[in-house]
Amino acid sequence: MRPFAYIRPASLAEAVLAMAEAEPSSDAILVGGTTLIDLMKLDVMQPSRLVDLRALEAELGHVRAGPEGLRLGAFARMADVAADPAVVADYPVIAQSLALAASAQLRNMAKLGGNVLQRTRCAYFRDPSWAACNKRVPGSGCAAREGANRTHAVLGTSEHCIATYPGDLAQALIALDADVVVAGRHGARTVPFAALHRLPGSTPDRETSLEPGEIIAEFVVPARSWTWRSLYLKVRDRQSYEFAVASAAVALDLDGDTVRDVRIALGGVATVPWRAHEAETALKGGALSQGAMQAAARIAFADARPHSHNAFKIALGEATLVRALREAAMMEPRP
Repeated sequence: MRPFAYIRPASLAEAVLAMAEAEPSSDAILVGGTTLIDLMKLDVMQPSRLVDLRALEAELGHVRAGPEGLRLGAFARMADVAADPAVVADYPVIAQSLALAASAQLRNMAKLGGNVLQRTRCAYFRDPSWAACNKRVPGSGCAAREGANRTHAVLGTSEHCIATYPGDLAQALIALDADVVVAGRHGARTVPFAALHRLPGSTPDRETSLEPGEIIAEFVVPARSWTWRSLYLKVRDRQSYEFAVASAAVALDLDGDTVRDVRIALGGVATVPWRAHEAETALKGGALSQGAMQAAARIAFADARPHSHNAFKIALGEATLVRALREAAMMEPRP
């Protein structure tokens, strides 16, 4: 067993003070613990200080829906948000992405903030016996590029990393143009959710744009014409619970069959939550026909770069997106 210091702030203000002293290379944050504890047991993460933020659930565990939109505390439990009547009715893509994530037991423990920051499931990252992993040990290489890469990314990859972003909620948030409120020693700041995760590039060990010591406090989802006609479709290797092989979060604003606006995010296929802007542009202003959906799906994966075992993800991802768009279009209009 490796010894580590343990600190449990009682409020966000105390947490910010504690995090101001944090050393990014040796500190870890405990929120729900569903990923961190696993990684500590595997010896992937070896913190010298553990900052336990679970007491912040009382302060930042809220779900508030109003005319301007939805505000979700970063320490709200996944299960609570998935079952919230306002989320289910007006932001179904969020409720579905949470309901399809992990197991019921995990959803009762995991918090939203920890969920969007969960680490990749790349086996080479999670097994320290593999020396080559630029995400775990910068400069060591990427064993996945020449190894078993069936579940790895085809979009947003680099020669330094092809690890897939594993989450589900992030796709819903990026599709709905959510913002993130971040607390730190210099106060609070708001950033677009789309700017939270970083492409791997040459520094895959730097996964987010959070500054050292910053804590996600809240997610803000604006109310828009497309939020209620939205859904999350997840394709996985087993139905009970599993990470996505391919997924799509879509939101539609239709005038009859014509697309006034559309939002598309892809999961299970990219290194970060992936917004398919070019596919959205191709659909806007036209009829949502089968041909238009298939053409948009091909555009979404035009820049895909498969590796030895995951070329199937391109066809699967395209089919997943087409089905998600078709099912969203079939949702009953509101009275």
